[in-house]
Parts: sequence; C-alpha cells; structure tokens
Amino acid sequence: MRTPLLIAGVLCVIVGLIWLGQGTGYFPYPASSFMVGQSNWAAYGAILAGLGLLLVALSRRG
Repeated sequence: MRTPLLIAGVLCVIVGLIWLGQGTGYFPYPASSFMVGQSNWAAYGAILAGLGLLLVALSRRG
C-alpha cells in the first residue's frame, strides 16, 4: 500500500503546483487556458498539493 500512496501523493503535488502556478499567473501555459490568472484555481492547486504532501507523509510512515 505504500507505493500506490507515494505515487498518488507525488502526482497530486505535481498537478497541484501546476494549478497553483497557472492560477497565480506564474505558469501561463497554455496562454489560452481558462485557468490562467484565476485565483480559485490557485486555491484548488494549493489544496491538492497539500493533500499530496499528506499522502506522501502517510506512505513514509507505513
């Protein structure tokens, strides 16, 4: 169970950071994306990245 949690956690962190970057405008790719410059996507990204860190921590404990 440790490996699936670790993989899911890492993927959540990566996707969350991308969403956070797009929502804040630091990662405006693609430029026509509906997520660029939208603060709600920055919040979703931060939440997802936090969840990913939690999953990584849980995978390391078991």
